[in-house]
Amino acid sequence: MLRALIWDVDGTIAETERDGHCVAFNLAFEEAGLAWRWSPDHYGPLLHVAGGRERILHDMAQRADAPATAAEREALARALHLRKNAIYAERVAAGALSPRPGVLRLMDEAAAAGVQLGIATTTSGSNVQALFSSLFGADWRRRFAAVVCAEEAPQLKPHPQVYLRALQGLGVVAGEAFALEDTPNGLLAAQAAGIACGITRSAFFVHDRYPGAAWVRPDLDTPTPMTLDAIRAGLSVKIRAS
Repeated sequence: MLRALIWDVDGTIAETERDGHCVAFNLAFEEAGLAWRWSPDHYGPLLHVAGGRERILHDMAQRADAPATAAEREALARALHLRKNAIYAERVAAGALSPRPGVLRLMDEAAAAGVQLGIATTTSGSNVQALFSSLFGADWRRRFAAVVCAEEAPQLKPHPQVYLRALQGLGVVAGEAFALEDTPNGLLAAQAAGIACGITRSAFFVHDRYPGAAWVRPDLDTPTPMTLDAIRAGLSVKIRAS
């Protein structure tokens, strides 16, 4: 029985990486007087590193003009990430982002059928608050029976911690839930928690492969609308070629 849909956020519910985070990173670099700029071609591979602060540190390791010591790099990464999150929130509040196709429709269908909605993301709670307030309104929290963010699950995907805690919050077992993701790391995290997972490819992951996904598609409306009945069928699909 399908009792819960567990959603990733960035790239799955909205194209936040391309239209929000990448832009905000570059503005934070500019404000800090740094010449660093992340083009879409540069940012895409960085998304294989989970966590915004971790991406900055990974990128700094390749830069000759980065601070010399690990402590200095860590301090700069934390400051840049904090400012990036603030800029991101400002952009979201200004209406810069919208839900991906089919997201609101499927959420509403699930709610009408009594299927719980959960969030399992390794982005920060402040980012979720900013995005969901814009997309769903001030009472967005009422839509979701469980919301697990980086603060509650510090071990980043592909570690299953965020999904295991979402299952606990929802009061369901893995076989009663279905995950929606857009990245290989997200798929691995769901699989490690024993949860079947469908993929909606986001802008930076159009060429990746997803072994073991229940299905892989461009979005929830293409080529045809994804429905709860189709997701129920995917609960029994553990391996399918992507």
